[in-house]
Amino acid sequence: MMLRPGAITTAFGRLEQALANDDFATATAQLSAIGNKPILDQMELGDGFNQWLGRQRADAEARLQAGVQSALAALLREGNSAGHAQLVAASSLRNPTVAGNPAPSAATGKVRLAVLPFQRIGEDEGQAYFADGMVDELITAMGQVPQLIVSGRTSSFHFRDSHLPPSAIAAELGVSHLIEGSVGRQGNRVRIHAHLIAGDTGIELWGARFDGTMDDVFTFQEQVAQAITAAIGDALKIALKPPLLRGLTQSKEAYDLYLQGRSLSVRPFGDGALDKAVELLERAVILDPDFAEAWLVMAEVHQLIAIYTACLDRPAASARMAQCVDKALAIKSGLGQAYSLLGLHQLCQNDFVGALDLASKGYAMEPNNPQVAMRLGSYLMFCGRTADGMRYIEEAISQDPIDGRKYMLRCAGRLNQGDIAAAISDGQRAVDLGFPSIHLAVASAAAGRHEAAVDQYQQTRLLLNKSIFPPVGTSPMTPEVMDAYWLVAAKGVCSGVAEDREAYCRTLDFLHLTMYDNADSSITLPAVFMGYADLLFRTLGERISPANMGCLMSIWADVDPIRQIWQHPEFIPFAQRIGMAAAWDKYGWPDVLPLPSNAPAAVH
Repeated sequence: MMLRPGAITTAFGRLEQALANDDFATATAQLSAIGNKPILDQMELGDGFNQWLGRQRADAEARLQAGVQSALAALLREGNSAGHAQLVAASSLRNPTVAGNPAPSAATGKVRLAVLPFQRIGEDEGQAYFADGMVDELITAMGQVPQLIVSGRTSSFHFRDSHLPPSAIAAELGVSHLIEGSVGRQGNRVRIHAHLIAGDTGIELWGARFDGTMDDVFTFQEQVAQAITAAIGDALKIALKPPLLRGLTQSKEAYDLYLQGRSLSVRPFGDGALDKAVELLERAVILDPDFAEAWLVMAEVHQLIAIYTACLDRPAASARMAQCVDKALAIKSGLGQAYSLLGLHQLCQNDFVGALDLASKGYAMEPNNPQVAMRLGSYLMFCGRTADGMRYIEEAISQDPIDGRKYMLRCAGRLNQGDIAAAISDGQRAVDLGFPSIHLAVASAAAGRHEAAVDQYQQTRLLLNKSIFPPVGTSPMTPEVMDAYWLVAAKGVCSGVAEDREAYCRTLDFLHLTMYDNADSSITLPAVFMGYADLLFRTLGERISPANMGCLMSIWADVDPIRQIWQHPEFIPFAQRIGMAAAWDKYGWPDVLPLPSNAPAAVH
């Protein structure tokens, strides 16, 4: 079926036309009217269409941000500061970080850039991990330059094989420069082409070719990183400190196994991918027991196994993660990411103070690592310090703006803070990036949009039923039974009807009695959303695991029925029992709880 061009007009189309025609006043008015409404909303034609629609929304948002950035630059060139301020204000309704294409700050001199996935030339698809590994090392090395802020890997790799123009990608990432390139590997020889691109115009500012061998691959990578940094400094007329590549290993075979294992670690939902990653990384550390980064990636993989797989013993997986971290830190004590990761295991030991201490130490070492910032922010939110935690979540999003998980965290934080409209916007952004719609549904229910919330909650099954293994000890549900279960769950959490909530509470009671892991997140998270305090106290009160601790950040919302948890007379004893209350003594009292006369002031 085809539509005649021009037969249908939309608000978004009129906005794009206004931007294209440099009609900035009309564009500002259109942006204000559209606000944070989803693009192509209220279109429901099945699962396949929904997946296509998500991609179209992401591309349309990127085009919009590119157009807004160009308009802001034009307004600045014209000296129209009032128009610039109005367009920024209108744009911030949709994208709170918009402020014009970033340039070096007069105060800090920091430049924001992104290293995009390099194209692979002359190598088998099975060796794609090598090109990705080169990009990962460039991101890490250039992230150590004090004057640079480098986009996180998740955001950069979102644009693999993207057909968007460089200006649209730069706008979406919030950077002023892009690094593109290609990697060719033939036997022992390696060739890299690298290019520095101006984010606002898409014009190539610099390009070079580098030839080397696997025998000196680390020196080779360092030369590439230093040459790119020098080119950025020349283009911007600023002095940049040359990056030094971290020394990884002297074993080419161990390095190759490490790259393969790391490439699998970013695919937690693939069948057997995490187990294969562990196998490869274990072989790497056998070849080189002093390979700290391989130990650290293996720790990350064990954490993912504990969260995303049908793990028979989640505490054991967490303990194995901690052992790998300890190995890494014994070799290199300056790995900030290792300390923040180790905090997860401390939470499983009911040591909230230890978790926050470790995450704070990691952040002090790697403040520009979005994963480190995200973990510190999360741990603070677990303890009810939402305002403090959100500062670090905002930092993580600023550095890694296309990661759905970070928008889920900010959605929970904004709901805690009572900004329901912003929570809905973040929840929708997470969904558009491929993450579950549970938090969006809860935010919609808090806004009184119960029918839409029920539908959004049910949509989560499209991802989770394909990604999460069935509970250990149970047979997989048939599609019909699964759909019926999700309908009961969605109504229980989101309909606002007392009978629906009661029915789902009884279902959770049954799961608590029959599931192998009776503190599974499929029990604890809906218990939070329904304000079922007794069940939450019986589950998390007995066992915190990497898989269920995330629900802690959602207990602090001041909306019904969630507030029934922290207003429950047994909540303080529960917080004391799991170690949370100890963190209040050091890191400050929860935002929503009345401050007792003897509560200490926050130190963080």
